[in-house]
Amino acid sequence: MFDYSDLIGVPFVNRGRNVSTGLDCYGLAMEVFRRQGVELPEFWLSCEDASRINETVGTEKGSGRWTRLEQPEAPCLIVLRFNKFIWNHVGVYIGAGKMLHIAEKTGVRVERLDHPYWRQRTEGYYIPKQEVRHG
Repeated sequence: MFDYSDLIGVPFVNRGRNVSTGLDCYGLAMEVFRRQGVELPEFWLSCEDASRINETVGTEKGSGRWTRLEQPEAPCLIVLRFNKFIWNHVGVYIGAGKMLHIAEKTGVRVERLDHPYWRQRTEGYYIPKQEVRHG
């Protein structure tokens, strides 16, 4: 398990990549993976450009960069959606059925994946292709 307590409450900033000034959802994922020694590729996408986010993190076009996991492992990227039609949000699985993610109004927070809201909005769990995990 890794320590993420200092990230709780970090404010949301569109295209944010700095813990001191704020993060967006992918900036949060980059920070968590960086702390694990894994550098994620950069994507400078606006949180308002949902179709480009879908193309980047969605399973079809993003599959060359990510390996899909059958079950979540901490940490791994969780592809989510805030609406019914496109994948436009990511979180990070932190173990024990919980994820770390960021919301505009509350900043970084922990939520349960089995909550009905997220259960029906989860597309899948991913790790970067270059990362190899040994049981």
